[in-house]
Amino acid sequence: MRYPRFYLLIVGLVFAAFAVVFDTFPRSTFSPLEKRDLATFPSFTMDRLLSGAFTKDVSTWFSDSEPYRDHFMQMSMETKHALSFNRGEENVTFHAATPDASELTSNDAVAQSHDPEMQQYENHTADENAKISNAGIIVTGSGKNVRALMAFGGSSKGCVGYAQACNLYQQTFGKAVQVYCLLIPTAVEYYCPEQAKRISRPQYPTIRSTYALLDPAVKSVDAYTPLGQHAQEDIYLRTDHHWAPLGGYYAAEAFAKTAGVPFKDLSHYERKVVRNYVGSMYGYAKDVAIKNAPEDFVYYVPKGITYTTTYTDYQVDKNYRVTAEGKPHSGAFFQHYRDGHPGAYCTFMGSDQRLTVVRTSTPSKRRLLILKDSFGNAIPGYLFFSFGEIHVVDSRYFLKNMKDYVAQNKITDILFANNIFKAYSPNIYKSYLRFLSQHGVAPTAAPVTTEKSAPKTDKPASTSPEKSLEKATQPTAEGASAHSEPAAAATE
Repeated sequence: MRYPRFYLLIVGLVFAAFAVVFDTFPRSTFSPLEKRDLATFPSFTMDRLLSGAFTKDVSTWFSDSEPYRDHFMQMSMETKHALSFNRGEENVTFHAATPDASELTSNDAVAQSHDPEMQQYENHTADENAKISNAGIIVTGSGKNVRALMAFGGSSKGCVGYAQACNLYQQTFGKAVQVYCLLIPTAVEYYCPEQAKRISRPQYPTIRSTYALLDPAVKSVDAYTPLGQHAQEDIYLRTDHHWAPLGGYYAAEAFAKTAGVPFKDLSHYERKVVRNYVGSMYGYAKDVAIKNAPEDFVYYVPKGITYTTTYTDYQVDKNYRVTAEGKPHSGAFFQHYRDGHPGAYCTFMGSDQRLTVVRTSTPSKRRLLILKDSFGNAIPGYLFFSFGEIHVVDSRYFLKNMKDYVAQNKITDILFANNIFKAYSPNIYKSYLRFLSQHGVAPTAAPVTTEKSAPKTDKPASTSPEKSLEKATQPTAEGASAHSEPAAAATE
C-alpha cells in the first residue's frame, strides 16, 4: 500500500500547485501566441447575474486569462507533437488551381471568357507531408519547410456584393475617376496538397465570375496569373495568413500595367530582412511545427525617390467600431521590427486603424486611392514611382464622406484590393456603400501618439480585428458564411 499512497501524494501536490498558480498568481492579459488581448473580468449588474451572463463571463475570463497561459499552451503543443507519428512523406502538388473545363459551372464558363489575358501556367511539385490542424488549418511540409494554409469553401457565385461595390463607385464618380478591381487569391490556391483538396475549393472560378460581374468601365486586374507564374518564389508567407511582400510586388506590377503608369523593378529597391519570423498561423493552428519553422520576412524599400507620409489614426471600441478620429501627423511609411518579432507584417504603415496619405516626388498628376484590407498593405510601397499621391483606406476604418474626400483630394484612380476571403463577406459591400453616404468625421480624439514618441512594446502592432485574422467571413463549401480565417477568439 506504500506505493499507491506515494502516488496519491504526488498527484495531490501537483493539483495543489496548479490550484495555487491558477488562483493566486497574476493573470495573463495579452497572448503573444494568439496576438490578442485576453478576456477581462466582467462588469457586475444584478440583471446580468440573474440572467446567468455574469457567471458565464466570469468562467470565460478565468479560463482565458490563466497565469502563464501561453507557456501551458506551448507545452501542450510540444507534448502533442512529440507523441505524434510521421506517416512518411507523400508527393504533394503545388498547383495553380485553374479548373478543368469539366469542373466549370455555367457561371464559371462566363467568367472564364471575361478576361482572355488570364493564362494557365505550369504546375509545381514538391515532396511534403500534410495534415489538418486546429480550426481546419492545413499544415503541410516538415522541418523548415512547414506551411500553414486556410481552406477556402466558396463557390463561383460569391463576391457578388464586392463586384457591385466596384460598379457603384465607378457609376458614382463617372469618367473623372477610373476604378480597378484587384481580387487577391490566398496561399491555399497555389500550395494546397492533393490530399487536402477535398476541404478546400479552388478560388479561380470565384475570381473569374466576380470579374464577369464588373461593369465594362471597371478595369479588372489579373494578379492571379503572375502570382501563379512565380509560385516557386516566396510570394506567400509560410507561417502567416498574409502573402509575402514579394507577392504584393507582382500584384502591384500587374496593377501598374493595367493602369498604364510607370513601374520600377526590384533593382530600384533596398532589400531588408526580419529574420526568424513566425506569423499568425502558429496561434491559430496551435501546431508547434509552425513555430519550429521560422522564416525570413523580406520587404523592399524604394531608393532614389523622396516621399512623405501623413497618418490620421482612428480610435476604436472593443468591438472595433470607430469612435473618434485623431489629428493628422507625419510618420514613417516603413516601420522597423527586430528579428523574431511576430508583428513584422505591420512593417507597412504600422496599423490598419488609420488613413494614410503618401506624397511622392514622382511628377504625375494622377492620385491613387486604395480601398483595402491588410493584404493591400503590401501594395502601396511599390507605387511611389507611379503616382504623385497615394491614399490608403482600410475597409473597416474610415469616417469621412467618400464623395467629398475624392473631390477634395482630386483622386483620379481608385483601386479595390482585397483578399478573396474578405471580398466574399457580405459586409464588404455594406462598408463601401456606407463610405459614400456617411456624413463625416466623429469628434476629434485626444492627441495621437506618433511613431517617434510611441512607447516600446513587445506586443505586435495591431492590424485591427486582424488579431483574429481580420474577422472577415469564411465561405463554406455551400457558399454560406462562417468564420473566414481561423478564429482564435477569427480573417482578412
